[in-house]
Amino acid sequence: MHQRWLLLAACFWVIFMFMVASKFITLTFKDSEVYGAKQGPLVLTAITEVEKIQVTKEKKREFLGELQTIGRSLSEDLVHQPLIHMERLELLRNVCQDTSLKNLTHTTVSKFVLDRIFVCDKHKILFCQTPKVGNTQWKKVLIALNGVYPSIDEIPQNIVHDHEKNGLPRLSSFSDSEIQNRLKLYFKFFIVRDPFERLISAFKDKFVHNPRFEPWYRHEIAPGIIRKYRKNRIETRGLQFEDFVRYLGDPNHRWLDLQFGDHIIHWVTYVELCAPCEITYSVIGHHETLEKDAPYILKEAGIDHLVSYPTIPPGITAYNKTKVERYFSGVSKRDIRRLYARFEGDFNLFGYQVPTFLLN
Repeated sequence: MHQRWLLLAACFWVIFMFMVASKFITLTFKDSEVYGAKQGPLVLTAITEVEKIQVTKEKKREFLGELQTIGRSLSEDLVHQPLIHMERLELLRNVCQDTSLKNLTHTTVSKFVLDRIFVCDKHKILFCQTPKVGNTQWKKVLIALNGVYPSIDEIPQNIVHDHEKNGLPRLSSFSDSEIQNRLKLYFKFFIVRDPFERLISAFKDKFVHNPRFEPWYRHEIAPGIIRKYRKNRIETRGLQFEDFVRYLGDPNHRWLDLQFGDHIIHWVTYVELCAPCEITYSVIGHHETLEKDAPYILKEAGIDHLVSYPTIPPGITAYNKTKVERYFSGVSKRDIRRLYARFEGDFNLFGYQVPTFLLN
């Protein structure tokens, strides 16, 4: 019994030291000028503090056995989460340096890219919009931070995407020197998801459900794709997923993109949207792990005490392999390979696996 009490005392000492290390990380990250550069050393500092109290791996395992819930939370939030995000950024840097993929991973930081990046000057945050990856909620977070509305729940839905009324300026609206200053000093992030699942989401939203306030997708863009890419011109059905894939995988798709204008943002690559090899982002969240990534992003941006990410319904962010395979089952292997060839940069940069149906 005496040994058990000593073990519990040691466990709570571990908890205390983890809290001290975590506080140090949080306070340091809130300095807007050291977001990217200090990330690696900060995690190492936290580990050093743990080492100073000489906790062995065996005692850590005993600690987790005694206090599973607390131990799991500490392990994931204070160790695993920072390491996961560091690994994502390291993967990004390595792939960006791969010259064989340069055409698929690099782009110019053009006005098109700067138009995708929203600015919250009050808290020194830049958010790059990647449509069909939960961007509406992140816009609400930034709008709430600007203080126009007292809470996220009170932001009218029609205001969120009205860029003249939502109070979120685009980075393109600033001078060159102001742009460079913000890119250098601000906390920068964006969210990704499996590239093929994102395309399915874009197709369903814009061409199947098609909101009434966006009629051009069904009445202008869909007919344009059908005229160019449908093999059987006699068919009178609306745009089918195989038509959509054929258009996206066409190496000469750009002539249609120019006609469609900015509406293509819902299905172009993350590379084209956010220039991840040209802009040094602080964090890259994944839609599939958004339940953990959202709180982490808020904390690293230094705003977790001001706002919370809206509640995520259970299972909504999980990758749906069955759905993806069902949609692509009616698409020819040739068209799938051409589609993958275009989005290969996205798959590699963000660690997404090649779909199994493409390998078979």
